[in-house]
Amino acid sequence: MNYKLLNPISMFFCGAILGIISKLFDIHTEILGNIFSEFAIWILLGTLISIYSENKKKAMINVFLFSIGMLITYYLMAHMTNSVYSWKFIKGWTIFACVSPIFAYFTWMTKEKGVLPIIIRLVITVVSIFCSLFLFTVDIFDLTINLILIYFLFFKRIKRTSK
Repeated sequence: MNYKLLNPISMFFCGAILGIISKLFDIHTEILGNIFSEFAIWILLGTLISIYSENKKKAMINVFLFSIGMLITYYLMAHMTNSVYSWKFIKGWTIFACVSPIFAYFTWMTKEKGVLPIIIRLVITVVSIFCSLFLFTVDIFDLTINLILIYFLFFKRIKRTSK
């Protein structure tokens, strides 16, 4: 993996761009709006950023800046387009963004050897599936995203040069 892409500046801007795109999807297309409004896609993206980051510290920074970039632009777009949003959701996603470095720290570990990484993989998978089943309407997109998540957590090998 090219670690040059996974740096704090590019992760902030990737998150910012996805925040804008997500809000536009919410406004203009129901299918894509629904996909980007659910947890599964964000768990997958956070997982990919974490496991492909060079080390735990970079995973934490990258995921945090990605989340903050997405959050800022999503709600700026919501405000600029007079879209419906609530402070409850802003607070919830802000708390999520603030704890995302902790999630990234543990997610990075999923590609290490031992029992703890296996437990972390299982927890991530169960949380993603639980959110898909009980918080939203399950559809083919959630199933696909969760299968991709399982592939990257359990089957995809990651070559790392340093820790």
